[in-house]
Amino acid sequence: MIHQIKTIEQFYTLRNLAPPAHPLISVIDIASAPVYQQIESGNVVFGFYVLSFKSGRTANTNYGQQLVNFDGGVLGFRAPGQIVKIEPLKIVPSIASGWMLCIHPDFLWHTPLARKIRSYDFFYYDLNEALFLSDQEQTTINVLVEIISGECQKTTDRFSKHIAIALLDALLAYIDRFCQRQFTTNKVASHQLLDKLDDLLTHYFDSENLSKVGLPTVAVIAEELTISPHYLSAMLRSITGKNAQQHLHEKLINRAKELLSTTELSVSEIAYALGFEHLQSFSRLFKTKTGLSPLTFRKSFN
Repeated sequence: MIHQIKTIEQFYTLRNLAPPAHPLISVIDIASAPVYQQIESGNVVFGFYVLSFKSGRTANTNYGQQLVNFDGGVLGFRAPGQIVKIEPLKIVPSIASGWMLCIHPDFLWHTPLARKIRSYDFFYYDLNEALFLSDQEQTTINVLVEIISGECQKTTDRFSKHIAIALLDALLAYIDRFCQRQFTTNKVASHQLLDKLDDLLTHYFDSENLSKVGLPTVAVIAEELTISPHYLSAMLRSITGKNAQQHLHEKLINRAKELLSTTELSVSEIAYALGFEHLQSFSRLFKTKTGLSPLTFRKSFN
């Protein structure tokens, strides 16, 4: 069953909380917020952005696709329209401290942040790709959220929304910085993931499946690596400067160059072997990436 939680006020009702001071932006104290009373299990779809920070965790947790023991703070994200799965609790949970920042898209209307917020990859990470924060990072994030919370509680004046938007913009910029930091501080895991990706792509290109099923999408590749497409792209950009689609195309073009220079297969046969249904699509991509047509590239070796 899918439960729709379209408004922040509806969310407060489900958590048995008093109505929020502002209907479109609010900060919830997790320690004082009861668990869901009307949803025991199922899938939940929020109609607003949610940033949640929890500390005091004692269980092992996945961080950047690596299992670690962490007792500090973890930051999670959800964008409107995403499905969150709630499972029945088998044990009584320990009380964690932290907060949930809820931002309805309507609050961002007619501001540059309305478009900008959709460009942040971290809103589309899976749950096991949440961001763990250092003590200093926690302090930075918590201070900003505390000020935002204060603005939400104040009587609205002509400065209120402008200040709140500026604070949100700064908060998201800091989070983006910290998300990129995780790839540089966890280089071993990132490069191991890159190796797995390259092995997977090599397997695809070495098999005969491409001619039958076509090129794999970024979503398919990410699923096989058990990560989200957005996390994969963010990780690749931090290491190679290219997103997942660009990395896939680079590997594809390298394999095409190899076939053009070392085999007598026709350009059409190569295009088909690499998963293209139409020769024109292959030729267009090859020329876009190399500046040469496949035939011109081949002739340079004769």
